[in-house]
Amino acid sequence: MRIEEIRVCGTVQGVGFRPTVYRLAKVCGLKGDICNDGEGVLIRVSGSEEKITEFINKLYQECPPLARINKLIRSEYLGDFDFDDFVISRSVTNTIKTEISPDAATCPQCQKEIFDPFSRYFRYPFTNCTHCGPRLSIIRAIPYDRNNTSMVNFSMCKECEREYQNVENRRFHAQPVACFACGPRAWLERADDKPVIADMFSMLDDIDAVCTLLQKGKIVAIKGLGGFHLACDATLENAIEKLRNRKKRYHKPFALMARDINIISEYCHINDLEKELLTSPAAPIVLLNIKDDRKLPVSIAPGQNSLGFMLPYTPLHHLILKRMKHPIVLTSGNISDEPQCINNEDAKNKLSKIADYFLFHNRDIINRVDDSVVRVIDNQIQTLRRARGYAPAPIILPPGFEKVSPILAMGSELKNTFCLLRSNEAILSQHLGDLESAAAFNAYQETLNLYLNLFAHKPEIIAIDKHPEYLSAKLGKELAIANQIPFDQIQHHHAHIAACMAENNIPLDSKPVLGIVFDGLGYGEDGTLWGGEFLLANYHQFQRLATFKSVAMIGGKQAIYQPWRNTYSQLISAFTWKEIKEKYGDLEIIKFLENKNPKLLNQIIEKGINSPLTSSVGRLFDAVAAAIGICREESSYEGQAAIEMEAIANINILNNDEETPNYPFEFKILDNIYCIDSAPMWQQILNDIQQQKSTPEIAAKFHKSLAIAIVNIVNNLKQEHEFYQVALTGGVFQNRILLQQVKMRLEKSEINVLTHSIVPTNDGGLSLGQAVITAAKYLKKATKKCV
Repeated sequence: MRIEEIRVCGTVQGVGFRPTVYRLAKVCGLKGDICNDGEGVLIRVSGSEEKITEFINKLYQECPPLARINKLIRSEYLGDFDFDDFVISRSVTNTIKTEISPDAATCPQCQKEIFDPFSRYFRYPFTNCTHCGPRLSIIRAIPYDRNNTSMVNFSMCKECEREYQNVENRRFHAQPVACFACGPRAWLERADDKPVIADMFSMLDDIDAVCTLLQKGKIVAIKGLGGFHLACDATLENAIEKLRNRKKRYHKPFALMARDINIISEYCHINDLEKELLTSPAAPIVLLNIKDDRKLPVSIAPGQNSLGFMLPYTPLHHLILKRMKHPIVLTSGNISDEPQCINNEDAKNKLSKIADYFLFHNRDIINRVDDSVVRVIDNQIQTLRRARGYAPAPIILPPGFEKVSPILAMGSELKNTFCLLRSNEAILSQHLGDLESAAAFNAYQETLNLYLNLFAHKPEIIAIDKHPEYLSAKLGKELAIANQIPFDQIQHHHAHIAACMAENNIPLDSKPVLGIVFDGLGYGEDGTLWGGEFLLANYHQFQRLATFKSVAMIGGKQAIYQPWRNTYSQLISAFTWKEIKEKYGDLEIIKFLENKNPKLLNQIIEKGINSPLTSSVGRLFDAVAAAIGICREESSYEGQAAIEMEAIANINILNNDEETPNYPFEFKILDNIYCIDSAPMWQQILNDIQQQKSTPEIAAKFHKSLAIAIVNIVNNLKQEHEFYQVALTGGVFQNRILLQQVKMRLEKSEINVLTHSIVPTNDGGLSLGQAVITAAKYLKKATKKCV
């Protein structure tokens, strides 16, 4: 007989791990106990070595659906052991190294119960068990016990207590367990404060009434799992327009929720992996290709060829949609540029001019958690926004990062996340949005403080972006000074590459990869704004080998939302205005620009008045889109012009290598690096516009030509530098066509291509890159000291 201590680390709290251990220990005839503590779970067992090994094998095989074992360590136990059975002991609080499980969509068993008239959970909107329900959104502290969550306000009734204590029940120690008798409740209110009268509409209860209200064209603000949403019937054009106008969200696509897969398949194509994502415990929004005979209003996603669909992920959503035979719009409940509302009073103050009704509940949301957004490209998942269902599940770091000091990385200004790095893993926060508004920045600080406390994370180094005006960088610097710890400024595009390397498990001391980083912009080493870069990089350093020719961003930030400014900059960089007028004066785009006062624009560029230079490929996309008539005057969200141009590109041209001539780019050597000049491309594009070539044809030729230019540059660089892998990263590589074209062509040249999957390619992944670069730097210092 042996007595062993088994330490299990990973996502093992609040996910039904202890009852599974209890059941398997009983099956194997073992004695001992299990408890939660700050590091995960601790198991002490007595039995034959053969039976203990069998028990551990079963534990891996029958691990609960939401659990994840990262590490399991067996050792001989030498302490007092006085057990004549196997029991579950009380939680112990000590050094916190365990993980918090992400919120999980309602499991099939709970779904069945809420629609079973003979179940005590019939139509209960907060039904959950150890396999599903709120986690991150309700937790205040670790260990994950009820008194450390917002469920502390609800005392369990005898029935719930019985299920909670019964190790054979799937609600054993499910911290949010509750029912009609003892748990949270939901209720309906009118935005105008008038009473809700039952005979206004037929209804089983207030939640069923929401379905009727939506069918009548009303907008309802619904308090969900991690925040409020605004909902309307997705088949009613008037309701969608009303929501857009009230929310001042004029073009950005709306997310949709449908009762089941069959309803979604009426409107979109769904492959096996997309179906798997939709029905997974994470239940993200999945971007799906629209069927040709689309039946939903164009105003849901103007200028798009895809729709973002999700399935109901809480009992509340399932109950609302039970009678709804078509999709609903379900978009973030917030004022434009502010974070989602999470408490009832705040929602009432901010959303009463948008919503007609509110569906409130009284379970507090501790952590704001937005919906995750993913899509499938070439049978690989691409995460566009990592939040509900995925955060804060840790990302295991590559070999070499095992002994890393605690690091905090502050992330970017847009699409912000922050990252906590600790031995061998990175904890990436949920998507926190753009920090440009005071409300968003305050929410960022609140979430950061919550994470630091939750994970008892005491950073020894803080990593920030080099941009001097990023609020996240300013805060990071202040925190470092206040806590008397060093801070590290990390170049934006180097961080993008490092994030891609880390997610692809590239070891710490690997040879450099060629990182191709295309985005809106990031602060460059030379004081200009970069955004079209080819960097030879490892975790320690990078070398800039090629870039796109820099042009002025006329009006600075204005150029992001007025694409014509980029078109003018690009054209005036390629020709004189006189040449343009002589050759292309009859074109609509040139007449349009003529009305924008070229003389004044030239003076602004020459004097550098609020017109920083940028090599941004994101702005190049905007420029081409505006030239061919897409979002020319203005775009209402960043990247709109590029996204709409991608949507209309002629697929036949992309797939045909022979027939269509490509737009040429010129490669020059400038300051010892390649400079890619798009002047010859512009000449050909203007010629095509003059010859009345179609917009889809020009859009496709631009995507394809850019991909060919990228691969040509890579082949040139390969002759001069040693690298075997290319990392494609930055927000521009959210473009499906560009990503596929570049990847396919590089792989034909037998180059291994690294792309993003679990971490966003946009700035949502930046904090991971900042953290691993800083870790690499300090591990190198530590190694030198040891030597």
